[in-house]
Amino acid sequence: MGAEVTSEEKKAQVLIGLRGYNLVKREEQKNVIGLTVETPGARRALIWCIPTQGTVGVQYINQLRRAMREAGIDRGIIVTGGRYTQAAKVNARKRGIELIPRIFPSFKIFEHVLVPKHEILKPEEREKVLMEYRVQPYQLPRIKASDPAAKAIGARPGDVVRIVRDSLTAGKYISYRYVVEG
Repeated sequence: MGAEVTSEEKKAQVLIGLRGYNLVKREEQKNVIGLTVETPGARRALIWCIPTQGTVGVQYINQLRRAMREAGIDRGIIVTGGRYTQAAKVNARKRGIELIPRIFPSFKIFEHVLVPKHEILKPEEREKVLMEYRVQPYQLPRIKASDPAAKAIGARPGDVVRIVRDSLTAGKYISYRYVVEG
Protein backbone atom coordinates (compact mmCIF):
# COMPACT_ATOMS: atom_id res chain seq x y z
CA MET A 1 0.00 0.00 0.00
CA GLY A 2 1.35 3.40 -0.97
CA ALA A 3 0.35 5.36 2.12
CA GLU A 4 1.32 9.02 2.09
CA VAL A 5 4.00 9.96 4.61
CA THR A 6 2.87 12.82 6.86
CA SER A 7 5.19 15.59 8.05
CA GLU A 8 4.88 14.17 11.57
CA GLU A 9 6.06 10.77 10.34
CA LYS A 10 9.00 12.43 8.55
CA LYS A 11 9.96 14.09 11.84
CA ALA A 12 9.68 10.72 13.59
CA GLN A 13 11.92 9.11 10.96
CA VAL A 14 14.53 11.87 11.47
CA LEU A 15 14.26 11.32 15.24
CA ILE A 16 14.72 7.56 14.78
CA GLY A 17 17.85 8.16 12.68
CA LEU A 18 19.36 10.75 15.02
CA ARG A 19 18.93 8.61 18.13
CA GLY A 20 20.08 5.39 16.47
CA TYR A 21 16.75 3.60 16.93
CA ASN A 22 15.72 0.63 14.76
CA LEU A 23 12.17 0.52 13.43
CA VAL A 24 10.51 -2.74 14.49
CA LYS A 25 6.89 -2.22 13.51
CA ARG A 26 4.66 0.40 11.87
CA GLU A 27 0.91 0.38 12.30
CA GLU A 28 -1.82 2.82 11.34
CA GLN A 29 -4.85 3.41 13.47
CA LYS A 30 -7.75 5.76 12.76
CA ASN A 31 -5.98 9.00 13.75
CA VAL A 32 -2.51 7.84 14.83
CA ILE A 33 0.49 6.24 13.17
CA GLY A 34 2.29 4.03 15.70
CA LEU A 35 5.98 3.21 15.32
CA THR A 36 7.57 0.64 17.61
CA VAL A 37 11.34 1.11 17.76
CA GLU A 38 14.26 -0.55 19.51
CA THR A 39 16.67 1.78 21.29
CA PRO A 40 20.46 1.26 21.35
CA GLY A 41 20.10 -0.15 24.90
CA ALA A 42 17.93 -3.00 23.52
CA ARG A 43 14.83 -1.41 25.04
CA ARG A 44 11.70 -0.61 23.11
CA ALA A 45 9.85 2.66 22.66
CA LEU A 46 6.51 3.56 21.09
CA ILE A 47 6.37 6.66 18.88
CA TRP A 48 2.95 8.06 18.03
CA CYS A 49 2.64 10.39 15.03
CA ILE A 50 -0.56 12.40 15.36
CA PRO A 51 -1.32 14.16 12.05
CA THR A 52 -3.28 17.12 13.37
CA GLN A 53 -2.80 20.86 13.44
CA GLY A 54 -5.16 21.04 16.42
CA THR A 55 -4.48 20.67 20.10
CA VAL A 56 -3.24 17.43 21.63
CA GLY A 57 -4.70 16.87 25.09
CA VAL A 58 -4.58 14.44 27.99
CA GLN A 59 -6.70 11.85 26.16
CA TYR A 60 -3.81 11.13 23.75
CA ILE A 61 -1.40 10.79 26.69
CA ASN A 62 -3.74 8.31 28.39
CA GLN A 63 -4.27 6.34 25.16
CA LEU A 64 -0.52 6.14 24.54
CA ARG A 65 0.10 5.04 28.14
CA ARG A 66 -2.52 2.31 27.73
CA ALA A 67 -0.95 1.14 24.45
CA MET A 68 2.51 1.14 26.09
CA ARG A 69 1.23 -0.96 29.00
CA GLU A 70 -0.43 -3.48 26.64
CA ALA A 71 2.77 -3.82 24.58
CA GLY A 72 5.06 -3.98 27.63
CA ILE A 73 6.94 -0.83 26.58
CA ASP A 74 8.18 1.72 29.13
CA ARG A 75 9.03 4.69 26.87
CA GLY A 76 6.64 6.76 24.77
CA ILE A 77 7.10 9.66 22.36
CA ILE A 78 4.42 11.81 20.70
CA VAL A 79 5.10 13.77 17.49
CA THR A 80 2.44 16.18 16.25
CA GLY A 81 2.03 19.29 14.14
CA GLY A 82 -0.29 20.83 16.72
CA ARG A 83 0.12 22.22 20.20
CA TYR A 84 0.00 20.45 23.54
CA THR A 85 -2.32 21.52 26.33
CA GLN A 86 -0.68 22.41 29.64
CA ALA A 87 -2.46 19.47 31.28
CA ALA A 88 -1.04 17.14 28.60
CA LYS A 89 2.49 18.44 29.25
CA VAL A 90 2.18 17.89 33.01
CA ASN A 91 0.60 14.46 32.56
CA ALA A 92 3.25 13.39 30.03
CA ARG A 93 6.06 14.44 32.37
CA LYS A 94 4.55 12.36 35.20
CA ARG A 95 4.18 9.29 32.96
CA GLY A 96 7.59 9.50 31.29
CA ILE A 97 6.23 10.35 27.84
CA GLU A 98 8.32 12.66 25.68
CA LEU A 99 6.51 15.34 23.69
CA ILE A 100 8.24 16.45 20.49
CA PRO A 101 7.41 20.11 19.74
CA ARG A 102 5.92 21.10 16.41
CA ILE A 103 8.99 23.19 15.65
CA PHE A 104 11.22 20.08 15.73
CA PRO A 105 13.20 20.04 12.45
CA SER A 106 12.22 17.52 9.77
CA PHE A 107 15.83 17.28 8.56
CA LYS A 108 19.01 15.86 10.05
CA ILE A 109 20.08 18.78 12.22
CA PHE A 110 23.64 17.54 12.79
CA GLU A 111 24.43 17.57 9.06
CA HIS A 112 24.33 21.39 9.15
CA VAL A 113 27.81 22.93 9.15
CA LEU A 114 27.07 25.18 12.15
CA VAL A 115 25.65 22.45 14.41
CA PRO A 116 28.33 20.47 16.29
CA LYS A 117 27.95 16.81 17.20
CA HIS A 118 26.15 16.21 20.51
CA GLU A 119 26.13 12.92 22.44
CA ILE A 120 24.85 11.85 25.84
CA LEU A 121 27.55 10.44 28.10
CA LYS A 122 27.15 6.96 29.53
CA PRO A 123 27.24 6.81 33.38
CA GLU A 124 30.88 5.59 33.41
CA GLU A 125 32.00 8.33 31.02
CA ARG A 126 30.08 10.91 33.03
CA GLU A 127 31.81 9.92 36.27
CA LYS A 128 35.21 9.92 34.56
CA VAL A 129 34.68 13.44 33.17
CA LEU A 130 33.42 14.80 36.50
CA MET A 131 36.42 13.26 38.33
CA GLU A 132 38.86 14.59 35.71
CA TYR A 133 37.55 18.15 35.97
CA ARG A 134 36.84 17.84 39.73
CA VAL A 135 33.34 19.28 39.44
CA GLN A 136 29.77 18.39 40.27
CA PRO A 137 27.36 18.17 37.29
CA TYR A 138 25.58 21.39 38.27
CA GLN A 139 28.92 23.25 37.99
CA LEU A 140 29.16 22.53 34.26
CA PRO A 141 27.76 24.98 31.70
CA ARG A 142 24.09 24.23 31.05
CA ILE A 143 21.99 23.29 28.05
CA LYS A 144 18.20 23.26 28.17
CA ALA A 145 16.37 20.00 27.50
CA SER A 146 14.25 21.97 25.01
CA ASP A 147 17.30 22.91 22.90
CA PRO A 148 16.75 21.41 19.41
CA ALA A 149 20.04 19.49 19.51
CA ALA A 150 19.38 18.15 23.02
CA LYS A 151 15.82 17.20 22.01
CA ALA A 152 17.16 15.45 18.89
CA ILE A 153 19.45 13.14 20.87
CA GLY A 154 16.91 12.56 23.64
CA ALA A 155 18.77 14.34 26.44
CA ARG A 156 16.85 14.54 29.71
CA PRO A 157 17.43 16.81 32.72
CA GLY A 158 20.35 15.45 34.72
CA ASP A 159 22.26 14.10 31.70
CA VAL A 160 25.70 15.34 30.70
CA VAL A 161 26.21 16.00 26.98
CA ARG A 162 29.53 15.99 25.10
CA ILE A 163 29.72 18.54 22.28
CA VAL A 164 32.48 18.05 19.69
CA ARG A 165 33.24 21.06 17.49
CA ASP A 166 35.78 21.51 14.73
CA SER A 167 38.33 24.17 15.57
CA LEU A 168 40.73 25.89 13.20
CA THR A 169 43.48 25.95 15.81
CA ALA A 170 42.78 22.99 18.10
CA GLY A 171 41.49 20.43 15.59
CA LYS A 172 38.62 19.09 17.70
CA TYR A 173 37.24 21.07 20.62
CA ILE A 174 35.26 19.10 23.21
CA SER A 175 32.95 20.73 25.72
CA TYR A 176 30.45 19.33 28.20
CA ARG A 177 27.00 20.59 29.14
CA TYR A 178 24.67 19.68 31.98
CA VAL A 179 21.06 19.24 30.80
CA VAL A 180 18.50 21.26 32.77
CA GLU A 181 14.72 21.57 32.59
CA GLY A 182 13.44 24.06 30.09
